[in-house]
This record gives sequence, C-alpha cells and structure tokens, in this order.
Amino acid sequence: MEYYLNFIAAFPDVQSLAAVSEEAVLSVWKGLGYYSRARNMHHTARRVVQNFNGIFPATYNDLIGLKGIGPYTAAAIASICNNEAIPVVDGNVIRVFSRIFGFMDVVGSSTGYRKVFEKSAGYIKYSEPGTYNQAVMEFGALQCKPRQPLCDQCLFQKSCYALMHNLVEQLPQPAKSILKKERFFHYFLITHPEKGILMQKRGAGDIWQNLWELPLVESGKLRPIEEVIESSGLEGEGNLIRQFSFTDHKHILTHQLIRARIFVLPKAKLRSDPLPPLTWQKDPLKNKLPLPRLIDKYLKRVQDESERIK
Repeated sequence: MEYYLNFIAAFPDVQSLAAVSEEAVLSVWKGLGYYSRARNMHHTARRVVQNFNGIFPATYNDLIGLKGIGPYTAAAIASICNNEAIPVVDGNVIRVFSRIFGFMDVVGSSTGYRKVFEKSAGYIKYSEPGTYNQAVMEFGALQCKPRQPLCDQCLFQKSCYALMHNLVEQLPQPAKSILKKERFFHYFLITHPEKGILMQKRGAGDIWQNLWELPLVESGKLRPIEEVIESSGLEGEGNLIRQFSFTDHKHILTHQLIRARIFVLPKAKLRSDPLPPLTWQKDPLKNKLPLPRLIDKYLKRVQDESERIK
C-alpha cells in the first residue's frame, strides 16, 4: 500500500507518468522488484498520450495492444470498467473451473487456458460481466482455495467433479517448478570524499535493466578478492586491496538466486577518472538513484552504520 500511494502521489494521471524519464519512474518503483512492469507502464502511458489523446482505452482489443497488458489484465479492465463480456482467466478462475468440470490440463498450458476461457464465456453475465468475473475470482480466493477449500459449505457439492472423484487436492494440475538459476556477483564499494561512490548503470538484456549498482564482477562461484580484482578492470594507485572487508548477501528473484559478495575498499584510489559504464555518483540514496533492492538495502545499512558511529 505504501508503494502504491507513493506511486499515485508522484504520477496521479497518465499524462504525468508519460512526461517523466524512465529513471524517474524506476526511482519511485525502487524496492518493488519486477522492474519491467514499471518500464511497461511508462511506455504504455506515453502511447496512451500519443495515440489515445491521453484517455486510457477501455475495450479489450485496444487494451491488449498496449505493452504490459496481457489477456487477464485486458479482460479485467474491459469487463469491470466497460461492461464488455470478456471472461477473466487467472489462477483462481482456473482452479474453480478445473475442479468443478474436471479439467486435467496443467496450469499455464494453452490448452487449459482455452478450455477455461471458453467454458467461462458460456456463463458470463452480459448485463454485468465485471461482477461475474470478480465473483468467480473471489470464489476461488475465498471458497475454492488452493489449500483446505471449504467444500462442506460449497453450493457445487453435488456437481463438482474434483469432490466427487476425490481430486480436490490434485486439481488443477500444477506446472513443473522451475529451478532457480544461481548467480555469483562480486561487488566493490569504492568511495571518494568529494566525488561520492563509484557505480555503474546496468544495460539491457538482463535483470535490473537501467538500474544503478556498484562495480561488478560475475563468476561461476564466490571468489577471494585477489582473484576478482584481476578481472575487474579497476586500476588503483598502489595496491587496491591493501585494506578491505567483505559481507555476503543472498537475494532471491522469481527465477534466479543471487549470491553477492560485497568488498569494501576504503583505501582504494583510481589512477584516473573511471571509464563508462563506471562513474562517480554523489549521494545516490539522497538523489533517489534507481537501485536494485540488494544494493539499496546495503547502502542504507552502510549509511545507518556511519551515522551511528558519528
């Protein structure tokens, strides 16, 4: 709720969201994860301003063409806001229909989605499609729950396939779990009394696109600083690792597990100004630089510790 209120306060309408830079959007979104959603919202806001005169479309066909809006979101907006009879299919709806009608398809399969969509389309109330869609979703969330559903209080007791065949716990069939990819990040905290903290901006094609982080070396395992410095590309006056400490961190993403080792190099001095993408950033927290949650939490802890010592 706090994130939502902050976002609405910063961007109260489509026009205000479209008018700012992507970095400004990411800064407000910082800490929520799923940064592609923030980028998609920003892209879509600009398209709505340019192609729809700033009026957010309400029909399914217009909505589905906007970046970041898939079939579920488009159907929800179209039915609830525009009374268009398009069935919503989410996890709750799939569970309700799979159990009642005995659909054996794996969650997430195109065949399973189509069966649920077509079956729901036959029941949707054309006078109140939004109410119907919300009712089915709520029924799945409150009554036909994933675990310990309230079957003894259910109005579908006598017609539910799963209940009659003792398959309530087995339906819908879950998708195979995806193994998380494990990655090992070695970060360096290098500071300058006037210039700030040495940082770099992440590029496209990977996690945390366009967010700022500390200088990084990734490898197949966590390694000692002597090995990491050799492949870092950093050059210092004298010995970069004359004095250092480090902390290990674990950061869990949807499909990735990040194991990070952050080296603090208080005595490090660069021979010259760093080359891009490395650059000095003066007080990134105060200036609301968009940071991955891992780096944001770490810098806040360093800042709090420094203030406590003072």
